[in-house]
Amino acid sequence: MSFEEQADFASQVADLNKYGQALNRCESVEEVVSLTLEAMSILFDTPYTTFVEVRNDELRVVHSTNPELTAGEPPDAVAREAFETGETVTVTGSDARTDASTETTAALAVPAAIVDEVTAVLVMRSTTKEGFDDAYVRPVEILASHAATAISNIRSRERLERARQDIETKKEMIELYDRLLRHDLGNDLQVITGFSEALVDMVDGDESARYAERIHEAARSSADLIQRVGDLVSTLEGEEEPAPRDLASILERTVNEVRTQYDDITVVFDSDEFEHTVYAGELLGSVFTNLLSNAAVHNEGTVTVRIDAEETADGIVVGVADDGDGIDPAVRDELFEMGEKGPDSGGSGFGLGFVRALTESYGGGVTVGESDAGGAEFRVRLQRA
Repeated sequence: MSFEEQADFASQVADLNKYGQALNRCESVEEVVSLTLEAMSILFDTPYTTFVEVRNDELRVVHSTNPELTAGEPPDAVAREAFETGETVTVTGSDARTDASTETTAALAVPAAIVDEVTAVLVMRSTTKEGFDDAYVRPVEILASHAATAISNIRSRERLERARQDIETKKEMIELYDRLLRHDLGNDLQVITGFSEALVDMVDGDESARYAERIHEAARSSADLIQRVGDLVSTLEGEEEPAPRDLASILERTVNEVRTQYDDITVVFDSDEFEHTVYAGELLGSVFTNLLSNAAVHNEGTVTVRIDAEETADGIVVGVADDGDGIDPAVRDELFEMGEKGPDSGGSGFGLGFVRALTESYGGGVTVGESDAGGAEFRVRLQRA
């Protein structure tokens, strides 16, 4: 008999939905584990239930009513098979046993996955049943889906909180450097700029005048750099805490602005693909403005940029890929450092550093690689709200 054909089908679905709602209110993975095992024991009346958590492709038993399994240790073969295949696994007889001396007759392992990423495996074992049919498999799969969503949401909140703490520490360091630059070095540069400007008017001879002019230009350039750093710090300090934002509307507005500003760029973008809500501040649009502007400015001739979205267990990844000249792999990692820029760049070197600082403050991040068209491809990771 299938799950849907059971006489108590409606009642069991209602119970599963109640547990699903309760799981979504859990504040920790430990709460999810406890509630899931409670549901498995009460709804399915099996003696042995096990919750296996998956982190970074590593599996460990979190809790089990099976005396043969110990918390903190790797699970048995049936759980690993469910994880590796991403499919529900049922076994009977000796294959269902964790130990040759046990009386287990059947085992069921269900991967708890969200967007094809397994976050946990739920395992049930029986000492009386000859096997687990659809009447057991389907409801356990529904429960596993609820558990996967709850774990994903908890991990997203944990990453967002770590990002907030990290960005606060970084802001404190930036503020310290900002004060030192503006006060100490800034004052000295004002003196150098003033005297060098006077010296340019006073010296005689082409060589002496050229040296004095170089001193003056270097001092003025350094003062401008300090001002840009100060402006960046002020911008970051004024950024609000991440909040749910509509990704499609932000990207649509940004793309329209870039299309208006640059004649040599074609942006391939379908707003219907970005119907997602993400955690971000009001400066999220500036992240994509920087990336699109870079494609327009740092490539010869016309350039086409494609923007796509990929849904992951962690959130949303926005790809910004162009068919331009690309970025030398040797300098890709350095591009996100504040003040770093490519050898042929005429910019300040703060654009991509700004992009990284913002995305990390939202609990996400940014990477760069080569696009399918041979140009550059930036991947912006954002937390799903």
